Amino acid sequence: MPESHNHQHHSSLHMPHPHMPHPHIPHPHLPGWRHKGAAKAPEQPKMQKVQLRRQFLRQKDVTVVEEKTLKQAIAGTVVGNFMEWYDFGIYGYLAVTMASVFTSGLPKSMSLIVMLLGFAVSFLVRPLGGIVLGPLGDRVGRQKVLFLTMGMMVVSTALIGILPTSKQIGAWAIVPLYALQMVQGFSTGGEYSGATTYISEFSPDRKRGFYSAWLDMGSYIGSAFGAAMVAITTTIAEHGWGASAMVNGGWRIPYLLTIPLGILAMALRSHIPETPQFAAHQERQKEEQHEISHVAHEAAWEQVSAWDRPGTMLYVIKRHWRRLLIAVAIVAATNTAGYLLTSYMPTYLREEVGTTPTMAAAATVPVLIIMALCLPLIGHLSDIVGRKPVYAVAVISTFVLVYPAFQLLHHGTFWSIQGALAMLAVPVAFYAGVSASTLPALFPTESRFSGMGLSYNFAVSLFGGTSPLVSQALITMTGNHDMPGFYIMFFAIFSGIATIVMRESSRAPLPGSMPTVGSDAEARFLVRTQIENPKLDTSMMPMPLVTVEIPAGQMLPQRPENIKPVPQDEAENGDKSDASQNGHSNDSEPRSQDQSPAKSARTDKRPKSNPRKFGNRATKK
Repeated sequence: MPESHNHQHHSSLHMPHPHMPHPHIPHPHLPGWRHKGAAKAPEQPKMQKVQLRRQFLRQKDVTVVEEKTLKQAIAGTVVGNFMEWYDFGIYGYLAVTMASVFTSGLPKSMSLIVMLLGFAVSFLVRPLGGIVLGPLGDRVGRQKVLFLTMGMMVVSTALIGILPTSKQIGAWAIVPLYALQMVQGFSTGGEYSGATTYISEFSPDRKRGFYSAWLDMGSYIGSAFGAAMVAITTTIAEHGWGASAMVNGGWRIPYLLTIPLGILAMALRSHIPETPQFAAHQERQKEEQHEISHVAHEAAWEQVSAWDRPGTMLYVIKRHWRRLLIAVAIVAATNTAGYLLTSYMPTYLREEVGTTPTMAAAATVPVLIIMALCLPLIGHLSDIVGRKPVYAVAVISTFVLVYPAFQLLHHGTFWSIQGALAMLAVPVAFYAGVSASTLPALFPTESRFSGMGLSYNFAVSLFGGTSPLVSQALITMTGNHDMPGFYIMFFAIFSGIATIVMRESSRAPLPGSMPTVGSDAEARFLVRTQIENPKLDTSMMPMPLVTVEIPAGQMLPQRPENIKPVPQDEAENGDKSDASQNGHSNDSEPRSQDQSPAKSARTDKRPKSNPRKFGNRATKK
């Protein structure tokens, strides 16, 4: 049968009744009927609301730090590091004298080891301070913890100045000295890690290296000031009361000087504000937790293990163990070289080179002052060329200069000692000039204080703080006076590896933080050029949650910023302020090339947003 005939026959079998509507043709009196030629009504897909992170920066996301507030923050943190290195410095410079005071009756070589062991004990407690004070700083704030550490340090150092000697209470005299050294170590466990976190979060991204370097400048100035006080006290005391004046009580003067210095330091620190990045982090947490009921949040929090709970040390170890290892390697190399130049060098000059006590204490002062003044310049250099090239200079100069420096020390003259110390100061300067800006940038805001507290104090305790003790022990065992130099070069190997694998952080926002700038004009320029800026990665920033609508069951597009946002009056649970701005609401913000004008149109009538200002007279937008 022909195909056409078969079709006709098939149609006739299913011909509907003349008064019944065809099942596939709309009837005029039934829903869905339209006149011939009328436009077909578009189907409205079922929509669902989802939340996602905004993709582009707006001006209100950028933090502008006023210069007056920035200077106040720098002064409050630098004075703390000054006190830390002054306190530890005078212990190192007075180690030989205090050995006679607290360990009388022991052989000279053993008494010196006992005193250096007290120095090491204070560093062994540092990780405990970092473990306790680091997470505390991530929960209650940087400023509160820094004020606490300053108070503990001042009180413990001043108390050392009034301790009884071994002639008064015998061998027990060493016990309270060790106890106060441990208190110093505990407080210092939160001091440097907190101070670097604080100053890095306050500094503009483009100048973080320069401003953060002031922190370590304060450290080495403090060490030089401690050396100068010991040298001046020794000269005056011995000139006025004889050669035994320092042993008979002159050693107490540098410690008691901590009282007026500490009062000034605590007054400055009590007036520093909280960092803008931490304040913004707390604000975001409150806003996003508002999306979830309190009961649901508490129930979910109880089910999360400590390994997955932000604000705990276990969380930091699980999430950031690679960054912890990088920090440990860099800190170990920095502090073995640094403490050998500062705390151990007076002992080395006196015992191994044979200089006078005054010469041993004063020899490092000119080099430390010059090196300290160079640190901001090295930090500024890292803002231009990057942190990694500066670290590379530190590693290379360690292998080139350290061994010849120790050879030059044994000539014993003033100028040979100054030249040798200057050679040792080169790698220390290039390490220290970028440490305060590099190490905090390894960790996100929620774990920065904890990560710094753990990695820095672990490395300093095991390697940096024990370097005087280990160096002296190596010399005693081998008879080789150059062993301290080889000890420094050993850790430079690991620092070189860490430099290769770490991420470059120069001129970029801190992980987990919004950009920080120094002026409104810089904020506008940053937002306007953000697409071309390779240093801006919004995936590493805490971008606000935005409520958008997509068809039910549809996957999110690769460029979710093209999704039309939910109107402001339909947004739920506190997301109203951002929902209507998911399109680029600020005229200075970029528009992606594949974004149509309809998709990027504003859905609210609010004026352009301004950058967040942080200062004494500023208000948060």
